Parts: sequence; structure tokens; C-alpha cells
Amino acid sequence: MRIKEWIARLWAAQRVRSLTNMGKHALEIQQQLWKDLIAIGKNTHFGQEHDFKNITSISDFQKRVPVCSYEDLLPWINRVKAGELNVLWKGKARYFAKTSGTTAGAKFLPISTESIPNHIRGARDLLLSAIYHTGSADFLGGKMLFLSGSPALEKLPSQIPVGRLSGIVNHWIPAYLKTNQIPDYATNCIEGWEEKIQTILKQALTVDLRFISGIPPWVLQFLDLAKQKTGKTPLQLWPNLSLYVQGGVDFRPYQPMFDEYFNQKVTILETFPASEGFFAIQDQPDKPDLLLLADNGIAYEFIPLAEYGKPDAPRLWLGEVNTHTQYAMIISTNAGLWAYDIGDTVRFTSLNPPRIRVSGRVKQFLSAFGEHIIEEEVNTALTQALNKTQSKMIDCTVAPLVLETGSRHDWFIEFENPPLDPIYFLTTLDILLREQNPYYDDLRKGNILLSPRLFTLKSGACNEYMRSKGRLGGQNKFNRLTNSLAIASQLEAFKISCYDPENI
Repeated sequence: MRIKEWIARLWAAQRVRSLTNMGKHALEIQQQLWKDLIAIGKNTHFGQEHDFKNITSISDFQKRVPVCSYEDLLPWINRVKAGELNVLWKGKARYFAKTSGTTAGAKFLPISTESIPNHIRGARDLLLSAIYHTGSADFLGGKMLFLSGSPALEKLPSQIPVGRLSGIVNHWIPAYLKTNQIPDYATNCIEGWEEKIQTILKQALTVDLRFISGIPPWVLQFLDLAKQKTGKTPLQLWPNLSLYVQGGVDFRPYQPMFDEYFNQKVTILETFPASEGFFAIQDQPDKPDLLLLADNGIAYEFIPLAEYGKPDAPRLWLGEVNTHTQYAMIISTNAGLWAYDIGDTVRFTSLNPPRIRVSGRVKQFLSAFGEHIIEEEVNTALTQALNKTQSKMIDCTVAPLVLETGSRHDWFIEFENPPLDPIYFLTTLDILLREQNPYYDDLRKGNILLSPRLFTLKSGACNEYMRSKGRLGGQNKFNRLTNSLAIASQLEAFKISCYDPENI
């Protein structure tokens, strides 16, 4: 065994013990973290305006600091961008992370000297957990592929570096992993995704690739391209490939395609990172739930999704949540984001230790007709319908159609393997969604909503749409749900067929 792998296994055992202890004492850790954040925050301009010096409890904080959107914090963030000191957090921001704008335009989020290690620690803890539970550190003996944004950083007039989070983190990859990393820096800086992925593949075909990290649809595109170019499967090209780390989207609809490629010989692990912080990891490969990182510089609050958006919505700290509720997650961080609404929804599967499943985005839902369908329900129905019809998809979106003759949902799906009977697929999808969501079921029973329609899209349609928006590749994600017809109207230009159960 190489010395690097031997050291990694010892380190893994030690860190897993720490993670286990963190899970057992998550409430105490969070209580102390709240105190530490407030103690530093009281000396900032934000803290002074919100009377941090008189905060002695979490409830005090909640009375003084309302839940903040990005727009709410923008005046403060602009002051930080200008180089002003002690605005949201002590000193000057170390970086600004530019987001991909999943539900809105680009955002610029501050990263402090204290918060940058949190992003590194989360990824490290995932790898150490994988080493401990699988008993193998073999992936460290080969090349590691990171499909991510460009590491090239620009500078604001205040001289604060700005770039994609994945690019910022790239500069902090430990030296002992740098020699393992692909692509090289020049390739990673290529802006055009199609040119970049072609160049990455050329490098990958000449090395002993053992590890891949990236968002599922973009990794699938990479694997598909590899097979097209060589006629070989990933495991034929890279027989030592053993670990794939993914996150950012619900993995379930993509799993059949990865299972076909990996044949259960590659461990697949999920992470829950964002530009705002690193929140959770799948610390046990045989269990899909994610361990909430209580000691990673982030204090958490949770708003029951049914109450979200109401002026008097309850804000629960970690010690008040249960396992039966969907929550919008609110964070306060050591980068100076206070009571910040990250836009993600979660549900707890365990409280001790705190484990979660990411269930969607608060802004990605369907409720044009009062159906209140969330992303998790769509992904569950979609996954089961794909499995029942032995079909596979590249990506999809679902949007409302409002007509005098009858409203309905339109599904736009780019299939890799389309169902033999599209109407059966669509009917199955409809039934599965009705079983999960009583509001949708009532609307269907009352004929307020007609049967959904299915638009099958030509190959490459979703990529073409993302390209048209300047969001192809990297960490960008395709919107799965929308209450707007904007995406639907553009995707309709790529349709192959339309299937309507009402007009059979």
C-alpha cells in the first residue's frame, strides 16, 4: 500500500470518529456556534444596526433579524464588494462566489477567510468517510476528474477576487491531490463547454481515471461522449474507476443510466454544497441520507414549507424540527450571511444524528392552479414512471398550460431511451403524482386539470436551450419545474411528438 493511501486510511478512521461525535452532539454544537457567530457579528455594521449586542438567545436573534433574501442583503453585499470593512463579517471578504442563477440572475456571495475552509472540509469529510466505510483508498492512486467551472478569477475594483465557487475551491485543493487532478489548469479555463468537455476527454483517455466529481447530467454527457468516441464503456476505459461524487440535482431519475455504465462497481456518493456553504454529505455509502454538518460554520433555521412566505412563519432551530415536515432551510454563516434564505427545501430522516434529504427548491414548484406540487414529488413520480416503462431520460421540465378549454400540465422530456408506449408512461406519471399530492388529485378528480400532455424532445434539446441562455455545462442546472411558460414555449420548438390522452 502506498504511503499516501495508508495515511488516508488512518486519517479517515480518526475523522469518522469526529463526525460520529458531531452527530451525537449536534444540538450543543449548534448552540455554541450561534453564540460564536453573534459574538463576531455584533462588531459589524449589520450587527450594530440589528442590535446584536443584546442578543442572548436564538429567539432574540429571530426577533431582530428577519429572514433575508439575496435582494434584502444586496445593499450590504454591495458595500462588501466595494471593499468596505466589517460590513456583514469582520474584515474584508476573501472572495466573491458568482452563482449560476438557477432561479434568478447571477448573484455575488461573499466568502470570508473563515468560511473558505468549510467548503474544503465538507469535500474532505466525504472522501474520508468513503475511505473508512469502503475500506479502500485506491482512488488516491490514480487520476481524479473534477467537472467544474473555470478556476480563472477576475477582480472587482476593490481587488477582491470573484469567480465560480468550484473555480475558487480549485485553488484550495491540497497539494497532495494536485498531482492527481485532471483536467489541467488551461483546459479547466476553457469557457466553451463543448470544447472544454472534448479536451477533457482527450486527457482522460490517456490516464488511469479512478474518481469523478460533477453534476449528473454533465457527467453523463462526458460518459456518453467517451463511449461514442471509443465504442467502450467507462469501466472498459477506466477499469480502476471506483468513486463518483455527485450533487446539485435529484439523482434518482439519472440512476438507471449510471447503473448501466457502472454496473454497481463504482461507489456513488452525494453532497449538498452551495456557494453559501457546505451543508451535508452522504457519510455512509449504503444509506442515501445526508449527514447535516453542524460544525461547519453554519447555523441553521428551518421554516415549515406549508408556512413559508407568511409574515409570522415559525423559524425553528435544529432542536425543534421533526422528521415529518418539509422545511425551507435558512442559514447564518461565518461569511456574514444572516438569516439567509438559500431557496432549498429539506426533510429530516433522522434527528440524532441529524440526517436530511434535499427535496427541492422553494421557487421550483407547480402551483398555477393551487396544486402545490414540489420538486421531490415530481422526481419521485418521474423515477418510478421511467422504471416501470424501462425508459431513460436526459432531462425534463414541466409547466402549466392555461386554456379556456381546460388547463393542464405539459411535460417536456428529452429521452435517451423513450418509452415504447408514451401514453402509458404519461398515465403512469399522472397516477403516481396523484398518489403523492392530494391537491393535484382533487384538481384532476374535479376535471379542473385535464390529463397532462407529453412533448418528446429531439436529442440535444436541453443542451441547446442551456446554450441559448449561456448556462451550458459546469455547475449549471436545468429547471425541473416552472410556473412560467417561458421555458416551455422555447422547448416546444425542439419537439418530436406530442402525446395527449384527451385526444386519442
